Amino acid sequence: MTVSRPSSLRVGDEVEVGGAVHTVTGLSGSAARLADVTGAESSMALAELLSAPGFRLVTRVPAALPPRGLLDALPDAAAEQARWWERHVIEVVTGVPPEVAAGTRPRPEYDPQSRTLRQREMAKVGELAAAGHRVPLSTLQRLRLSYEKRGVWGLVDHRAAPRPGARTDERVLEALARAVREETDRSTGTVGRLRRRVEQILAGEHGIDPASVMPARATFYRLAARAAAGRHTFGSARTRRSAAKVPDGPFGTVAAVRPGEWTQIDSTPLDVLVVLDNGMTDRAELTWLIDIATRTIPAAVLRPSTKAADAALLLARSMTPEPMRPGWPDALRMSRSVLPHRRLAQIDQRLAQAAARPVIVPETIVCDHGKVYMSQAFRNACRAMGISLQPAHGGSPWEKGTVEASFSGLGTLFAQHVAGYTGSSVERRGEKPDADAAWSIVELQDLLDEWLVTTWQNRPHAGLCHPLMPGRELTPNEMYAALVETAGYVPVPLAASDYIELLPVAWRAVNAYGIKIGHRTYDCKALNPYRRQHSGVRARKGLWEIHHDPYDVTRVWVRDHLSDGGWILAPWTHLRAAPAPFGEQAWKHARQVLARRGQDQATEAEIARAAAALLDKAGQGSEQGKESRRDRKAGARARAVSATGPSLPAEPVPPPGRQPPPAWDDEEEDDGTLAEVIPLGVFDAAEEAKKWW
Repeated sequence: MTVSRPSSLRVGDEVEVGGAVHTVTGLSGSAARLADVTGAESSMALAELLSAPGFRLVTRVPAALPPRGLLDALPDAAAEQARWWERHVIEVVTGVPPEVAAGTRPRPEYDPQSRTLRQREMAKVGELAAAGHRVPLSTLQRLRLSYEKRGVWGLVDHRAAPRPGARTDERVLEALARAVREETDRSTGTVGRLRRRVEQILAGEHGIDPASVMPARATFYRLAARAAAGRHTFGSARTRRSAAKVPDGPFGTVAAVRPGEWTQIDSTPLDVLVVLDNGMTDRAELTWLIDIATRTIPAAVLRPSTKAADAALLLARSMTPEPMRPGWPDALRMSRSVLPHRRLAQIDQRLAQAAARPVIVPETIVCDHGKVYMSQAFRNACRAMGISLQPAHGGSPWEKGTVEASFSGLGTLFAQHVAGYTGSSVERRGEKPDADAAWSIVELQDLLDEWLVTTWQNRPHAGLCHPLMPGRELTPNEMYAALVETAGYVPVPLAASDYIELLPVAWRAVNAYGIKIGHRTYDCKALNPYRRQHSGVRARKGLWEIHHDPYDVTRVWVRDHLSDGGWILAPWTHLRAAPAPFGEQAWKHARQVLARRGQDQATEAEIARAAAALLDKAGQGSEQGKESRRDRKAGARARAVSATGPSLPAEPVPPPGRQPPPAWDDEEEDDGTLAEVIPLGVFDAAEEAKKWW
């Protein structure tokens, strides 16, 4: 008997040579590499292999792997039929069915060594006919070819595969897709409204009766769910509009290899109610800058509403060391962190006593088209600092996706733990969050600064994974330390004069008592030559340029217009009068308490003493019902800030009787004087009767 040879040999085929089964592991030119069951490999020439005594092809690996996911989506009957056909086709091709162990000799009618492919196909047709399955030879051949190309998926009867909308009129599907697109900018509706819109499109554009082509209600619901998949058509309107802006193509990437190379800036309302200066509660607006390379937050500011001066101040804070605040743990010092503090301290000595938050000098800032970032003041600040400003394309929030995503982390890691938390949406809001509001903006700013140093900078970030260490997430401080060493990055902190230049500006007169800003007086001996003097700036009517930090009420800087244009530091005069510094809200509340008592206009010394008494009362507690709710809230805020506020040496308090000249009082203030009260007499009948006679 002549033994037929295989028409082709492929990697993975099992062949029998010398009574042993080998697997073809490689084909190179005219040689084949074989491996036996023990794993031992050998090499033979193809001519020698094919002509070896007892050579035969045992089995062949299917052309394609079974698509498990596609088969799972089929009805059970269709998938079972495909697997049934697979068993018979494999037996025709290899001689043995798939469930038979390797090395088993095939049945004589399916032996590839003695039967041709056509003979094996005819034998299978006869076997199926005898079993009651009459199949034409052409059908079996078509299934065999399809199996060799596509695997078991080629044996599937695709008429049974689910095809939503296959029996629905194409005009209905087109109208449905259009109606779903129109829902992007509308308020969220129901499927019933969408169905009505589809009927309107069919009647108005195609001139047909919707009832003649519209599917059943259940079918329409399935089609609508498929057309709205991923679009949030029936979900959040905000998410739907955001998803509609996502581009169809892949997102681009920007590789940042050193700190400050790429940064992003944005503003958002913080989900925490704060107590404003007027006693009302409202959400503050947060603006912060994030570094892409290290995910560091070099600066963050809270304001009732962000202005261009606040954005410029943000740049100043990011490029200056973060000072240690009174009450902060010693563990927050840069000298005790992973940051290379010794090397950085050689560049700027201020870093030796700074907190463990890196100094980032931005090279490029990506922002949106908000009026704050497009303002001339912010652009001038960026130009002066050598920063490239790159506005994102309109309606493209993903171009600054890092800073957008960081806000959600702020909500879960910080905001939800703060008194007065409102939740991220109305349905997540508590019953009375304004009743829990207990922090002023200045106090909350100090809490945020400490949280950034303690938590954010030392928390592993998923975006800081090295390709060679995908399982290890670095913290922003660790990534900063690594990039300083590898990228040759040398941060040059902002000089003190440059920092002052970026602070908000106010124009005031230098009076005999000093300078007044926000009902606070700032004075020092260096201002003596300039009291009641004209600054020389005619456009400002002789007022003086004052720079102040909204987050540090303890000092201001006065520009010396008459000399070299330098700066004069003027501290708050009554800072020493209180045993501990306090915030703006405690100051204002103490002033209101004195006004309610009917005294004359409160002097600053009296306000300072009243605030000190408020701190004492807050520390000792109060009996229920003896003080108002506002008194208790202001006391809690003052007590909280007493441990964290900055302190500076203050000048001696001026005599109480000394008042500034009215002509140079640049800021009006209510003197609190009450009108004379004329009491009404008590009616006396006997005395009134005497007048009648």
